[in-house]
Amino acid sequence: MGIKSKKNYLCNACGVLLGKWAGQCPECQEWNCVEEAAPAQVAEALRSVGFSGTEAQVKRMADVAIDHFPRLSTGLSELDRVLGGGLVPGSVVLIGGDPGVGKSTALLQVCCGLKEVKAMYVSGEESLPQIAMRAKRLGLPDQDLLLLAETQVEHICAVAAREKPAIMVIDSIQTMQVSGVDSAPGGVSQVRESASYLTRFAKQSGVAIFLVGHVTKSGGLAGPRVLEHIIDVVCYFEGGSDSRYRMMRAMKNRYGAVNELGVFAMTETGLKEIKNPSAIFLTRGEVAMPGSAVMVLWEGSRPLLVEIQSLIDTCYAEHPRRLAVGLDQNRLTMLLAVLHRHGGVATFDKDVFVNVVGGVKVEETGSDLALLLAIISSLKGLPLPNDMVIFGEIGLSGEIRPVPNGQERLREAVKHGFRQAIVPKANAPKAGSQGMKIHGVQNLSEALHALGYT
Repeated sequence: MGIKSKKNYLCNACGVLLGKWAGQCPECQEWNCVEEAAPAQVAEALRSVGFSGTEAQVKRMADVAIDHFPRLSTGLSELDRVLGGGLVPGSVVLIGGDPGVGKSTALLQVCCGLKEVKAMYVSGEESLPQIAMRAKRLGLPDQDLLLLAETQVEHICAVAAREKPAIMVIDSIQTMQVSGVDSAPGGVSQVRESASYLTRFAKQSGVAIFLVGHVTKSGGLAGPRVLEHIIDVVCYFEGGSDSRYRMMRAMKNRYGAVNELGVFAMTETGLKEIKNPSAIFLTRGEVAMPGSAVMVLWEGSRPLLVEIQSLIDTCYAEHPRRLAVGLDQNRLTMLLAVLHRHGGVATFDKDVFVNVVGGVKVEETGSDLALLLAIISSLKGLPLPNDMVIFGEIGLSGEIRPVPNGQERLREAVKHGFRQAIVPKANAPKAGSQGMKIHGVQNLSEALHALGYT
């Protein structure tokens, strides 16, 4: 009777080695990511890191020298904003997004636009003639850009050490491979080791590296989650195929603020930065329509005016529908309960549809008040004033809570010609705002009264 060999399993998301199969990884909590591991993968996961030969010394924080690194401008002010003011030498930036959203185009545009520093574009997916054809089609100055078609990380770093570029683009990290790792490119071990090798090279040489990353069906970055911990900056490139606008958001940034938003427009000559994004999200008609409201969001370090629309319809099915595009659907359900309990407006027999215009994804709670007032406007068939902006967070007891940067939001609204505002009372300026009538409200009933709905 033969001895049954023990099977090992590997998580494709975080790379942890497990003794038995599980539907959910116990380490990273991801579902359907545990697969049976080959013997070579087990050996790689169990491989220990040897002693580097040097012993680290303990220092007092006051004795640590802080060198000032001047940031490199990418040539796109919106990208510089997302990165925290520019690209830091020796940093590693991961840019992820759906296929065709413009990741390669944006980075090729950055590399060709640099005038005083050397850049190298490394492609593991396209041939050099394909890259040159795209640059010619976009009308980019490509005389000084260095191109390399290679997937071996050791060879890439050797060429970079010889050429000494200031910026290097790796397109993409899923095609890279390190010798000595027994797995295919794109696997957990290869992606982790390739990113680690490139990060060490960036820190030692001072070369700023852009990594292009693929995304999964759920929209997350493909490869192990440890990849996001190795690198310095993680940016997501968003934008639908039916829209010419693209948005880049920093989800992690060791050199600046997170959740910073950059807005671009995809044109025949590449990406064009949008200096005033509020203008493109406020393409409203001259006649006010029921169910439409303008809210002031705070994205990173600047305010953003966005229109929110709602549609309330009679429900003829057994269960009413609640559909939110660009908003958290669970929060919509909660706010409808607050509206019923503290506003006296019931929607239990209505279908509720909510949409944020322009494809913007709203994550902050300052949109609560604008959302509910847009719903009430659609339900009653009464349009809100065309020159009114709304922001404020709503609590479960119906109170209107203040939001950060209230004064900056109001100043941005005045710039765009708005003359009325419904805001939390704590955010209303004591001396008043020049050229704007501000209604400071403490609860949902006062907000409805300010609109004449009660």
